[in-house]
Amino acid sequence: MIRIILCGQRSFGAAVFRMLNERPGVEISAVYAPLGDKLAGVAELFNTPLKQAGTLNSRTMPQDCDLLIAAHSHDFVSSAVRNRLRIGAIGYHPSLLPLHRGRDAVRWTIHDRDRVTGGTVFWLSDTVDGGPVAAQEWCFVRPDDDASSLWRRELFPLGLRLLSRVLDDIERGELAMRPQSPELATWEPSFSGAPRLFRPELLKIGELPNGFRIIS
Repeated sequence: MIRIILCGQRSFGAAVFRMLNERPGVEISAVYAPLGDKLAGVAELFNTPLKQAGTLNSRTMPQDCDLLIAAHSHDFVSSAVRNRLRIGAIGYHPSLLPLHRGRDAVRWTIHDRDRVTGGTVFWLSDTVDGGPVAAQEWCFVRPDDDASSLWRRELFPLGLRLLSRVLDDIERGELAMRPQSPELATWEPSFSGAPRLFRPELLKIGELPNGFRIIS
């Protein structure tokens, strides 16, 4: 059994919840989401413990959890939290990391007129959107795409597939971790001027759990 903490929001967070809830061998120990959000609603529907987004910390998090998944979450997951997870923490980012780090990756993809983009599941680290890559896949951007159409048609379903693929790897005892190339990294600010990520704790990544091997 893999015990998971899910942090997220909106339709994508809710879709990840449903994917996890239907997957054998997975237990959702807690959900962290904005109250009244779609993810919060589906968590309440299935009687899953629900916490307010932004309140996750190592002192109050559920005990004996294996993995944290960030699904459209803007909360920073501290090393203190990550070190209490048996496996670690992963997140989905709608770009080909290390390109387009930041919270508005899809909008910047359209703004920069990229013709190829993709999605990345990566291991959360002290560098925002900078942890090792666990799974990645590309897609084309159509000439008439805007951020919404690209997200709905390509990047939303791609995120679900990549997260499922990483869970398959974990169940086989394999932790794919391909370092990002810092010299290729780009970072863009939020279009909305939204505040920085909430960091409830100061930040050391834990040791590899027993029975797992890194696939680079």
